[in-house]
Amino acid sequence: FSWGRFRRITLKLFPVLNWLFSYRFREWILRDLHAGLSVGMIQIPQGLLGVWLTRLPLPNVNGFLSAFCCSMTYVIFGTSHHISIGSFSILNMVVANTLKTLNFNQTLSSNGSLDKFSDPTFMEALTLTASVTFLTGIIQLLLGCFCLGFVTTYVPKTLIDAYLTAAALHVIVAQFTFIFDIILDFHKGPLDIFYNLFHFFLALPKANATSILLFLFSMVVLQLSKSIVITYKHSPIAFPMELLLIITVTVISNHIHLHAESSSAVTSLIPQRFLPPTPPDLSNPSKIILHALSLAIVSYFLLVFVGERYASLHNYDIASNQELIAVGLCNICSSFFKSFVVSSVISGTVIQEKTGGRTQLAAAIGAFIMLVIALKLGHFFQVIPNCILAAVVIFNMLPFLEKFRDIPILWRRDKYHFVIWLVTFGAVLCFGLDIGLAIAMGFTFFIITIRSHRMKMVVLGQIPNMNIYRSLSVYKAAREIEGIKIFQCCSSISFANMNHFKTYLLQKMDMKATRLDEGEMRALMSRSLSDAAVERRDLKCSCGPPLPPPRVPYTEKLVKQPQTDRHSLSPSVNLVHWTKYRDKVSSRTLLVGAADSPPGFSTGLTTEKNKDEGGRTCLSLGSAIDNSSVQLDQEDQPMHLPCPVRTIILDFSMVQFVDLMGSELLRQIIHMFHNIGITVLIAGCHSSVIADLENNDFFDSCVTKEGFFLTLHDAVLAALDKHQKPDELEPTAEEFAEEPLTEQQKVEYL
Repeated sequence: FSWGRFRRITLKLFPVLNWLFSYRFREWILRDLHAGLSVGMIQIPQGLLGVWLTRLPLPNVNGFLSAFCCSMTYVIFGTSHHISIGSFSILNMVVANTLKTLNFNQTLSSNGSLDKFSDPTFMEALTLTASVTFLTGIIQLLLGCFCLGFVTTYVPKTLIDAYLTAAALHVIVAQFTFIFDIILDFHKGPLDIFYNLFHFFLALPKANATSILLFLFSMVVLQLSKSIVITYKHSPIAFPMELLLIITVTVISNHIHLHAESSSAVTSLIPQRFLPPTPPDLSNPSKIILHALSLAIVSYFLLVFVGERYASLHNYDIASNQELIAVGLCNICSSFFKSFVVSSVISGTVIQEKTGGRTQLAAAIGAFIMLVIALKLGHFFQVIPNCILAAVVIFNMLPFLEKFRDIPILWRRDKYHFVIWLVTFGAVLCFGLDIGLAIAMGFTFFIITIRSHRMKMVVLGQIPNMNIYRSLSVYKAAREIEGIKIFQCCSSISFANMNHFKTYLLQKMDMKATRLDEGEMRALMSRSLSDAAVERRDLKCSCGPPLPPPRVPYTEKLVKQPQTDRHSLSPSVNLVHWTKYRDKVSSRTLLVGAADSPPGFSTGLTTEKNKDEGGRTCLSLGSAIDNSSVQLDQEDQPMHLPCPVRTIILDFSMVQFVDLMGSELLRQIIHMFHNIGITVLIAGCHSSVIADLENNDFFDSCVTKEGFFLTLHDAVLAALDKHQKPDELEPTAEEFAEEPLTEQQKVEYL
């Protein structure tokens, strides 16, 4: 038992203790009081409108008790400092449409009666709503316990911004029914937002002019309040205009009839008696499991996306798994009161943040204020025109629409994130918060896969007089070493990009790969079988696991490409400074060049037979290679290489992994180049990559670890030491001083 571990587990399960023990009372208490009062007053009419949207006979006391319990649950278990939890209008409409799909088409209307509350159909609808909410919470709780909240780590900020922007547009369109006082059956399905907009425009002649004027007046007042800034402790706090607007309109509407629709048209039909908590009915979960799963995912991601937005603004982190547990517990609590699925209330969260809330104490204060006022004075808020609350909601959605300004910036900075933003926004706008989220996540993972597996390779050259190697296409001072080709692989090698890796190498080497014919394959197989027989004969004991069957090292051969206009590289001088390597020390400078070399300086480009191969067994094709390839196994006949390159060096310093298919292709490439006399060396390979190669049975008698080097410069020195003789190629210091370099031999540093 460890007290330190117990303390860490306790703080992780109850994040409220993290800020409660470090609460700065003098600095934060007034801020949290200010924010809690504003949020609590806004939650009262919002709770009334939840019943108005769904037209379900949920008593107000049940709705307010559910909101209070959910807020207190999130205060204890949530990790965000600014989230305002509660019923979300879009999720309420999803629940209402879910009931319609389950043949619960009856809803409360303005001409209904109190007798309908006792109708068993309505009670069954409330029970089914509670069951959906309970199952949603259970799914979220299980996902959190299995630590599946890590999925949000793969969600880029671009997707979050686009998702919240589209969600804000859905919320704004949902407020049109309050602005115009038009009751419509919201369309559910693809392109539903456009169908709803079309029907709203068709019904504009029936709109309530008073409601529209009140909405416009409220928007103007809220916009003017942005110019009023309160400074407390050297920090700006937004003026609580929403609070003053709600209080003022409540007083006026209770004395003057404003001729605008209010929530009393529906709440007056519902008896205000408390429905005691009852366990949900899960007798037939197959009907609601898919709806609950969709609501669980949307509710969680909406909560996390809003929380991530304000966590990044205020420089703190939220725990994704803990958020799953917190919202799951909130939905379980909500189900016992027969209420709806809860998530982050975007407008309430915006108000809590801009009015100075620093911790979840603001949410707790708001929940207490909401519960006390709603239970004692709730009937006064029922006459508030719905258009006033719609103005408050839409005004606090406008900051999310400002993300449209990021589109030109994304186009200039990163085209991939630009496409992710457009696809996410379009999918969520056209297909809804649930299907749109699935499309956006799938497309984002597709883009991540494409970017991570997209092969990028560059040809490197050496900066003169240095052991630094840079891209020849970017650094004009870089020069290619004669007889050595250096390739840098800037991504991992997998089955997705290995063909591009092979094509790039052969293209830069002016070669192409052709399939071996039947005679060549038989010769290669017979050589492999004979080598395997020798290995078995050399074994002293036949016990142990059987040897694997012999494998064909390669199935293609390299031939020279037809000669095209090749851009010859200008010769360079003073490229490689020889250092100590294999007990050889030289302080002189190796001159590498061909056309403009000093008199008497020769670069041997004729192939010699490798004398250091010794007992190393290397498979070759014998006489099966056609005339366009080079045969190195004929001992008595010297051959000329099809190109001046003697060594290929692969810089693997940026390679993170090589999968099974990639390692097999890499081994075949090394064998094919070795067959025509070109050595392939690998530099800067991480130990984990070497371990992957060992697990993939990469090494054999021809491909050994002797071809792996710690640094790129070590590989270059090894290549020069093997194929060029420094004692023969280096002029003495006196000879070099007697023959000054010509202008063409000087290296230009650009």
